[in-house]
Amino acid sequence: MVVKYVCSLLTVMDIQKSKEFYVDILNQEVDLDHGENISFKGGFAIHDRKHFQQLISEENKIFGPKNCVELYFESDDLDNIQNKLENMNTTFLHKVHQQPWGQRVMRFYDPDNYIIEVGEPMDVVIIRYFKKGMNSEEISKRTSMPQEIVEIVLKSNS
Repeated sequence: MVVKYVCSLLTVMDIQKSKEFYVDILNQEVDLDHGENISFKGGFAIHDRKHFQQLISEENKIFGPKNCVELYFESDDLDNIQNKLENMNTTFLHKVHQQPWGQRVMRFYDPDNYIIEVGEPMDVVIIRYFKKGMNSEEISKRTSMPQEIVEIVLKSNS
C-alpha cells in the first residue's frame, strides 16, 4: 500500500480573509475553491474552522495555532512584501534580516496567527556572494550549500 502526501491544511476563522491574504499578499494561486476548503497550487490548503470542526466531531475541539507550525515561501522581493504587510498592521516575529547562512528572511503571523516565513531563494544568495567576489568554495562554506549546487547556480546565471 502506498500513502501519498498531498498537502498541509490550516484551519482558519475567516476563509475569505485568509484567501485574500494568501492571494493578494503572498501571490498564491488558487487550485480549487470549494467555499469552505481552498487549495493552493503551492501545495497547501485552508479550511473554514467551523466547517472542519463538524467534520472531526464536536468532542475533538480545535485550539488553533500553537507556534509550532510554519509555512515557508520564497520571493526575491522581500522588501515589497514587508511594506504590504506593514500597511496591513501585520504582527511580525521579525522583519527582514539575514540568517547566519546569508539568506534574507522575515517571519510574521497570517490572519489566524500561523507563522509564515518568506525567504529569498538560495540562488539569489549565491549570486549575491559571487558578485561580492567570493568563489564557489567560499560560497559553499558560507551558505552550507553543496559546492556542486553552487557551481550549477553560478553556471546557469553566467
